[in-house]
Amino acid sequence: MLKDKVAIVTGAGSGVGRAIALHFAKKGADVVVPDINLKGAQNTAKEIEALGRKSLVIKTDVSNSSDVDQMVKETVNKLGKIDILVNNAGICIQKPLMETTESDWDKVLDINLKGVFLCSKRVVPEMLKQGGGKIINLASVAGQVGFLNSSAYCASKGGVINLTREMALELAPKNINVNAIGPGVIETPMTRDMLADDATKRMLLGSTPFGRVGHPEDIANAALFLASGESNFINGITLFVDGGWLTQ
Repeated sequence: MLKDKVAIVTGAGSGVGRAIALHFAKKGADVVVPDINLKGAQNTAKEIEALGRKSLVIKTDVSNSSDVDQMVKETVNKLGKIDILVNNAGICIQKPLMETTESDWDKVLDINLKGVFLCSKRVVPEMLKQGGGKIINLASVAGQVGFLNSSAYCASKGGVINLTREMALELAPKNINVNAIGPGVIETPMTRDMLADDATKRMLLGSTPFGRVGHPEDIANAALFLASGESNFINGITLFVDGGWLTQ
């Protein structure tokens, strides 16, 4: 399905990014693993290579334009091209609005939203050289509805959803599809502490009609579809993978 494609999956050292990277490799892609967590990235890369595909680890802060430039240069120099970009890297700082500092706000928006802008802007020229590509941005149900004590996160993911629409409109004539995935509550290192609290977990499950927490593979399956040729006429959408959360 992705035979000999080259994909960049930011933040693939753990969680959803790792699952997407491995799923892409299983379907024939070589996968670049940029992450601030170098050890996690190296572990993911080893798993990719064990599947018989090439991988490249690059320590990258997606909010830093110099790091992003280096990420793209190394990818093209060593793997020759970029077919797919998954803007997955993200963080969440949970605090009440009045306790959220300017530094908290800047950090979340820089990684979750500015990172999408920087990586996409730098990758698009490489995609144009080969006549097109696929960009997949990781949004969240928190970009569509409010989540308590998550003002910066909600703002960043709402921004990702609308940035996806704008990019899709602008890049469609250049044969670049831009779509987003909006996960619900997924069991990852980012949500581990939240799900460890029984009362919080019961509340989250009560808001999910399927009655379970999502798995990283649920998101990886959606990413594979949006990265493949089967989604060629889909552009500018946010595919919510949330167990039915937003139906309520």
